[in-house]
Amino acid sequence: MPNGKAAGVRCVQLSATNLCAIFGEPERPACCSGLKPADEMCGASRIDALLWLAKLEAATKP
Repeated sequence: MPNGKAAGVRCVQLSATNLCAIFGEPERPACCSGLKPADEMCGASRIDALLWLAKLEAATKP
């Protein structure tokens, strides 16, 4: 995504199973490779993690 990923837009690198297609590759953006999972972010379930990401996207939406 040469111009960045807008809030609410699915990353083009996500597979149908929500895995990053360029994980570990040099072309992976710094914002992704620098993101380190933490208990606060991941919560106790996938739903918790998705809610946390939705809050981040809402907070950064133009």
